[in-house]
Amino acid sequence: MRVLVVEDEKTLNRIITEALEDEGYSADSCFNGQEALEYCACARYDVVILDVMMPKLDGLEVVRTLRRQGDNTPVLFLTARDSVEDRVEGLESGGDYYLVKPFDFRELMAVVRVMARKTTDNRSNVYTVGDLVLDAAAHTVSRAGKAIELTAKEFALLEYMMRNRGVVLTREMIENNLWNFEYEGGTNIVDVYVGYLRRKMDTGFDKKLIHTVWGAGWVLREDP
Repeated sequence: MRVLVVEDEKTLNRIITEALEDEGYSADSCFNGQEALEYCACARYDVVILDVMMPKLDGLEVVRTLRRQGDNTPVLFLTARDSVEDRVEGLESGGDYYLVKPFDFRELMAVVRVMARKTTDNRSNVYTVGDLVLDAAAHTVSRAGKAIELTAKEFALLEYMMRNRGVVLTREMIENNLWNFEYEGGTNIVDVYVGYLRRKMDTGFDKKLIHTVWGAGWVLREDP
């Protein structure tokens, strides 16, 4: 999952970004509303975490602009303004959730997971494909009842594939979702991680769940 953090207080921006990365998410960060629009024009995000009071362009106007452009990315507002009027204005501008500073990081992460579900048909944090089960909140994976240990990036890749089960994901789509603009790794990094995941998930099982679509990418599905 790829998240954009827009917060002009640099220390808080860094703390939020690092917390997201610790969860295995890809996170980009910027510090004003104009930069936020530029980032959103260059990448597709699952969630935008957006401060309200910012230089150049405030968070409310950023969201209004995104919505006018047809961008429906879920937006979580962060702000110290906690009146009912402020929250109503934030939600009516096009935001999806309003979190008042100071906040608990456990709540922030829970809200991010809930908002990311808006793009899927899942009503919970648990995703299943056949006998494969991923719990995004508990950060656990099992297949046929057997626990599977994954690194943070492997977990993020599997979550992305399960949230898009049945969809052919290209190398570019996966790279854009799991790595931010600062990534400077090798061109075969996606192939490497798909290989890691396939060995951990499919080895020892007759029914394979990760399938290569030659010339296109990979798809996670349960074949009959």
